[in-house]
Amino acid sequence: MTQLQTPVIDRPLTVDAPAAKAPSHPPIADPGPLGLAGFALTTFVLSCFNAGLIADMTLEAVVLPLALFYGGFAQVLAGMWEFRKNNTFGAVAFTSYGAFWLSFAAYVKFIAPHLVPAHAHQATGLFLLGWTIFTVFMTVVTTRISGLLLAVFSVLSVTFVLLTAGQLAQQTSLIHIGGWCGLLTALLAWYGSFAGVANNTWKNASLPTWPFSA
Repeated sequence: MTQLQTPVIDRPLTVDAPAAKAPSHPPIADPGPLGLAGFALTTFVLSCFNAGLIADMTLEAVVLPLALFYGGFAQVLAGMWEFRKNNTFGAVAFTSYGAFWLSFAAYVKFIAPHLVPAHAHQATGLFLLGWTIFTVFMTVVTTRISGLLLAVFSVLSVTFVLLTAGQLAQQTSLIHIGGWCGLLTALLAWYGSFAGVANNTWKNASLPTWPFSA
């Protein structure tokens, strides 16, 4: 008897599945102009009081809603969107300064009124000193980004130094000079916001920001 050969059953041909692609996310608009605009407007209004342009300090309460909603909440949102765009500097800067304005509003509204008047300037000076340190090291980082950001952060650093020294030494003249520097900071930040909106909308670089080469 002959042995029956078991037929060979061919395996079905398989096609290698394509490598899974990372999920793509639609692009988002640049949040930088929003963050700069919120920072500029809030800084401008507060600096008008620090510079002595408005003598009635009871009117300073006008800064609080700006610090909460535009300088604060809007900047934090801009920072979160910068995280989405993988921009570490923008994310840290906008989120931090948004938190600065939120904490400033809370300090003025809830903390400062309960401090001993004779020593309140020390608490305010310490608050500003911490932000001075943060601003100085962020200024160092801008030396690899653009001339505009370097100008904004350099003047902002001087502003914080003067305001801190003015509070700790109780020197109104230093606070006034710091206020004028704050006004200049606001104008530079407003220009940065204007340039970002205009260049993106016009699809060209009509307004320079002087980026540094990598």
